[in-house]
Amino acid sequence: MGRSSVVAAVAAWAALSAHPAPAAAQDLVVDTTGAAALVDQALSHSAVMQNLQYLTDVIGPRLTGSPAARRANEWTLERFKAYGLDGHLEPWQFGGTWTRGAFRARLTAPRPHEVTAASWAWAPGTGGATVTGPVVRIDASTPDSLAAHRRRVKGAWVMTRVPSLVWNNDGPPMTGADSARRREFIRTVFTPFRDADSATRARMQQFANDVPYLLHRAGALGIVVDAGKEHALLNMSGSPNRILPLPQVVVAHEDFALFDRLFAAGTTPRLAVSIANTLTRDSVTQWNTVAEIRGGEYPGEVVIVGAHLDSWDLGTGATDNGTGAMCTLEAARAIAQAGLKPKRTIRFVLFTGEEQGLIGSRKYAEAHAAEMDSIQAVIVLDNGTGAITGQALQGRGDLEALWRAVLAPVAALGVDSVVNRTKGGTDHLSFLPYGVPGFNFNQLERGYNHTHHSQSDTYDMAIAADLMQASAVMAVSAFELANLPGMIPRGERSTPTPVQAVKVSDSLLVTGKGRN
Repeated sequence: MGRSSVVAAVAAWAALSAHPAPAAAQDLVVDTTGAAALVDQALSHSAVMQNLQYLTDVIGPRLTGSPAARRANEWTLERFKAYGLDGHLEPWQFGGTWTRGAFRARLTAPRPHEVTAASWAWAPGTGGATVTGPVVRIDASTPDSLAAHRRRVKGAWVMTRVPSLVWNNDGPPMTGADSARRREFIRTVFTPFRDADSATRARMQQFANDVPYLLHRAGALGIVVDAGKEHALLNMSGSPNRILPLPQVVVAHEDFALFDRLFAAGTTPRLAVSIANTLTRDSVTQWNTVAEIRGGEYPGEVVIVGAHLDSWDLGTGATDNGTGAMCTLEAARAIAQAGLKPKRTIRFVLFTGEEQGLIGSRKYAEAHAAEMDSIQAVIVLDNGTGAITGQALQGRGDLEALWRAVLAPVAALGVDSVVNRTKGGTDHLSFLPYGVPGFNFNQLERGYNHTHHSQSDTYDMAIAADLMQASAVMAVSAFELANLPGMIPRGERSTPTPVQAVKVSDSLLVTGKGRN
């Protein structure tokens, strides 16, 4: 064999056996073969609503650390396997569990009134006892302002903010001035020091971490927060990484605003609250559900399709994020039952712990850090029941042409937008520090801001046609990304933030025993 033949043979062998190197984005030609079959599976043979109904109505809310979350892991693994995928439950360690108990909040003065409210998660209760005191509103935005009001909080339920700007959608349309006022309110409340230097931001972040402990030390009964939604809808959050030292109660906006109006009229409202929560601090094992369709040519390279399986517990976690989880399951079913064989492995991951700070996906990324250069992309669905409208590029403007080509086969389904938008708060963020291209699809809003984290997050809010469309888009996108001729260029890398508890000033942790 001549030298040229040897070189050619070695090159051919290398092409067959080695993984493709990252390619320039413009060189990644999208193969749309199979897209029509996937769309047909998702639109004509859908199981997404049937699965969503079981998840939400039968299993119910899936608070991370609860038995229902484990049942959801087991059930989704069963469904993946029934569709022909290989799968397993992948463990990770979670902080202490929290269980909601009996709750009642009543206004006792200036008149009797049942208050629509609920305990914040990972906050202690009152031991079931009824604790009564005045409601006060203070400025706790800086150490000086809190110090000025310190004496007022003893024996009181404390509001630390003015009421949210909740628009009456049945009233006159919002004007430009109204929109500007809302933007300024959000900026002032949620990012008050974003324009400050890094040292000032760090100092004020530490103070914000300390506020509940400072209020507890000053003798406050608890904190009262505005749900910030209309029609008595509540809101919810909390994390074992930020266990509160005193009760925190989220109150319907209408009642929160009532308290504020009473202050303005010179009347002090009095609130009676009883809470019986159960809180543990020992680490427990939780799980992500993982299933995959193995690639035929480059099985070590992976496209991850994901959503979070856990939910809050006021509703049944339908739109946040049962819809995304069941569309992920449905995308797996569509690819498997269409009989299509991807070149790369397509891995479907249903994360838990998302609502407590993307913990499950961050733990997954940590555990698989050595494999990150082999992950083609991560695509996530986590914005409610709405149909997919397109892709947010997450700062990867170089991939605009690629995503337009990926979505071309589903453009007729209304997926015609590719925008260089950065999205936060979903599990794709956990992979970005490793350079993995990560994306969260854009969706129609469909009332998501009303339903998410509230007691109205239930199955009847889901829209079947939208979820079938979203499943089709996810299946087509995953399959095409798996069949690209090369790897997508890596993004910028940064140091991943480890999962750890919020740091509270040491001086505040050396205290006597307080009421829980």
